[in-house]
Amino acid sequence: MYRISAFGWASLAKSNSVEHPARAAAAMLLRPRPFLLQALKPLHSSRGPLAVRRTLSAHAAAADAAPRGDAPPPARTRHKNSRTPVPPRVSVNTALFFPPGVERDAAVTDEMVLPGSNIVVGPYAGDSRIKEAEFIGCSAHARDCPKDDRPEFAVLGRSNVGKSSLINALTRRKEAALTSKKPGKTQTINHFLINKSWYLVDLPGYGFAAASKTARMDWSSFTKGYFLNRDTLVGVLLLVDASVPPQKIDLDCANWLGRNNVGLTFVFTKCDKVKKGKGGRPEENIKEFQENIKLVYPEPPPWIMTSSTTGLGRDGLLLHMSQLRNYWDNEAT
Repeated sequence: MYRISAFGWASLAKSNSVEHPARAAAAMLLRPRPFLLQALKPLHSSRGPLAVRRTLSAHAAAADAAPRGDAPPPARTRHKNSRTPVPPRVSVNTALFFPPGVERDAAVTDEMVLPGSNIVVGPYAGDSRIKEAEFIGCSAHARDCPKDDRPEFAVLGRSNVGKSSLINALTRRKEAALTSKKPGKTQTINHFLINKSWYLVDLPGYGFAAASKTARMDWSSFTKGYFLNRDTLVGVLLLVDASVPPQKIDLDCANWLGRNNVGLTFVFTKCDKVKKGKGGRPEENIKEFQENIKLVYPEPPPWIMTSSTTGLGRDGLLLHMSQLRNYWDNEAT
């Protein structure tokens, strides 16, 4: 059963209907340029299946991946001014995300999993350093976005979740994306060119209560158009505030992305903060969020803990993005 929230995201109930695997595989083979990051679709509802987009599942990607071998162990992340300890490595018993090039039945050791995440590092992981970041421009509509073939990652989340802060932390430039104490400041699709080879895209935040209903629906319309028509989109970094309990609008957003076969990684922000009176420590809120996601997702989406203040998770997230991007480049050529 479908229910549309106030911000346009569809809240989708679990169903027993399953798409025929042969039909799905055939549809994917017809797509010449697959998205890299598996969209990890929620289980199908009784409504007819949506058209399959340019998305390759992690399982199919692993079967096609040419490179093999052990991945280098990821570096542990610690900000030079941080007193926050490095997050413990997630147990291999945790539901893991297997990237392209890693078989699902592969023997995975703790060292192959990024700290503070469920992400396995595979053979496509490479140089993840950001040496250069350039603001290219802003677009009011998806059709106005850059027309080149460079791959891109979109940063999405509720207003005031820390999107601009994360972009600044990833690029290590204090004002790459302007931050503001006023939620909802970003109103356009903003492209940042990284190392002259790929884009980081800052999208408007959703769920800002002070915005008019018309403005919220306009946002929903043009942002959804970006997701559904952007061939160069490798995946979405869906930011979730770990300092507060799970928010329905974030779950609705994840459902909509999954239903439309748009790959996503959950990036839990503010993992260094504990807000008084708002319930739960970040670890508890993340666990509760994951329990909610398991109700609608057949497989675990990738997730990672971050903090723009301490630098927690920065290097790990960039390494995760590198293996997705490198595989995308391999498939696109």
